[in-house]
Amino acid sequence: MRFSRPTLFRLKFSRLKVRMVAFFGTLLAIVSHPSLVSLALAQAQPSLSTPDQTVNCEILIVGGGLAGTAAAYEALSDGKTVCLTEITDWLGGQLTAQGTSALDEAQRQRSLLFYPRGYLELRQRIEQKYGTLNPGDCWVSESCFLPEDAAEILQSMLKEAERQGKGELKWFPATVVKDLKLSANGKQIEQAIALQHRPAPGQPPLNTATLSQTIEDAYRYEDSDRFQKTVISFVPLANQNRWFVIDATETGELVALADVPYRLGIDPRSYRNPSSPSETSDPYCTQGFTYTFAMEQTENPQPQEMPSFYPQYAPYYSYERDNANFDYVFTYRRILSPKPRREKGRNGVSNPKPGDISMQNWTWGNDYRPGTAADNLILSRDQLQQIGQLQPGGWMGGLRSDTLRKGEENALGYYYWLVEGTTDSQLGNGKKQPAPNHRYLKGFDAPMGTAHGLSKYPYIRESRRIVGRPSYGDENGFMISEIDISQVDYNDSYYQQTLPDAMYRQLRIALAGLGATNAIVEDTPANQIPRRTRSTIYPDAVGIAQYAIDFHPCMTLSPPETPGNTEREGMRRAHGSAYPAQIPLRAMIPQKIDNLIVTGKSIATSFVAAAAYRVHSFEWSAGAAAGETAAYALEKNLFPYELVDNLPLPEPQLVELQTRLRARQNPIAFPDTSIFNLDWDEWRVW
Repeated sequence: MRFSRPTLFRLKFSRLKVRMVAFFGTLLAIVSHPSLVSLALAQAQPSLSTPDQTVNCEILIVGGGLAGTAAAYEALSDGKTVCLTEITDWLGGQLTAQGTSALDEAQRQRSLLFYPRGYLELRQRIEQKYGTLNPGDCWVSESCFLPEDAAEILQSMLKEAERQGKGELKWFPATVVKDLKLSANGKQIEQAIALQHRPAPGQPPLNTATLSQTIEDAYRYEDSDRFQKTVISFVPLANQNRWFVIDATETGELVALADVPYRLGIDPRSYRNPSSPSETSDPYCTQGFTYTFAMEQTENPQPQEMPSFYPQYAPYYSYERDNANFDYVFTYRRILSPKPRREKGRNGVSNPKPGDISMQNWTWGNDYRPGTAADNLILSRDQLQQIGQLQPGGWMGGLRSDTLRKGEENALGYYYWLVEGTTDSQLGNGKKQPAPNHRYLKGFDAPMGTAHGLSKYPYIRESRRIVGRPSYGDENGFMISEIDISQVDYNDSYYQQTLPDAMYRQLRIALAGLGATNAIVEDTPANQIPRRTRSTIYPDAVGIAQYAIDFHPCMTLSPPETPGNTEREGMRRAHGSAYPAQIPLRAMIPQKIDNLIVTGKSIATSFVAAAAYRVHSFEWSAGAAAGETAAYALEKNLFPYELVDNLPLPEPQLVELQTRLRARQNPIAFPDTSIFNLDWDEWRVW
């Protein structure tokens, strides 16, 4: 719709006035929260402006990480018109823009190559690119490689899917969603307003400044000295009464912006999540995030400049393990080791040599692990309300930019510690030796593709996690919980002594599987009830996942680098093995919004389950399920919730979708999955 100049002026003035009133109201609301005052002041801005461009889609995917890419791959193969946005300029998320180009995979699953078709194609193309699956000769994975190469491969895969499926891809890098317009009844997203940024005239290219320096600018409507903006309106295809929006962002941005029920951080202890360290929820303690970087070994020592902030972060760094040294850490995620290679050393990989490049991602290194209301990275719903980010036009990405800055500094400090440091916070003095014959890699032709050398976006391990719709057995909202996947020994005295008797009995009955009825009827003592040795089997499974329940816990004190700081007590209680598991469709369907599908790390999991539902192959499987579900729902003119709303009764259309997924080589269950199969000993993660 076009407006005359006087009308447009009055409209903008009216919106500005409303925004100012909301802003001052927000300031009054947060006077008791000093840590948020500066954030609110920095983010105050005028509201929505007239779009510069309108783009029509059948499926809008917000977030171009692995889940978003997989969703696009499947939807394009189905001939759909797909709009795909991404805050960075690379596809791939944790694999590329976040720098973790080392595939985290479970042993048995990898030996059988039991993955979705797109993930298998990605692995095959990596091997074709280098002539080997592991050009880095790393030991954390069977495949470590350069992030930029993976980004190029993923772009090529989408082009091929678009060609073969006769779909259409509309790709929007450097783009963020700013506003959502809902239908009158609040049940559908009718429009998404996005901002695409590019360098202002005379300014350096994207990826020159760090994310903490640019993120707030990227979410502002106004042009700035750094960026020019294009305001884009995403809407359904003309004359189409239905479209779908997929939240594939790294932190559940649309989940927060649409204000659907979700959880963040620690869940309260319950029989479903018995290893929780807290009797109450704590939205501020999430898993640590990591800015990765790359470093190259050189023949001779290099000049190393100590960052001015290094003394602040030095008390945190550690090799952590008694058997670790520099070569152990360097080869852990080495992403390039040109041949000829040296003789094999520890962990079955070659010893490092000049020219080798390592990507760094280390818990007591470049992990940054805030855990309080003063420094948490992903802002909670209460915090978002207090600073006005849930007001119209107020969304600024939902992250604390100052914590991003500290994460960046922590990573840069860690590089200096690796090459020059002699302290170790966990192992004491005398362990750490300098390793000056290395150089920090930065520049647009360096592995991370940034002038500063850090990854374009931090590696995010934990997101906002939706609470699914109430369903049979989940009256308070569906969620995958700890006991659905964990191999923890719940006979351990900790659980018998910590959990109230009634809760402990609930736990053991819930884990009894086919023996639950007998346990109830015979009143079997709780600690004598046999447990099933498999994961929960879901009638609405649409994907697969297996990895360890792997924690990088928040720290106790703020800031995380406080000398002598420790991990939050009890956070690693659930850490350990998990059974091969499934991704149920109910975990991807949020409450309230019918045409929103959630994928990636924002599906409905508890914080313990989320520690396993986060690695590369899981993200691909969840994304493929989201893309295929959206395509199927478009063709059948239905909403995803209609596929599961009669469970546990038969759902014929759900079976059709599952059949379609399997036919397209997207597994929905591991081999021999059955309520009768309790033998999963061979399915070890590591």
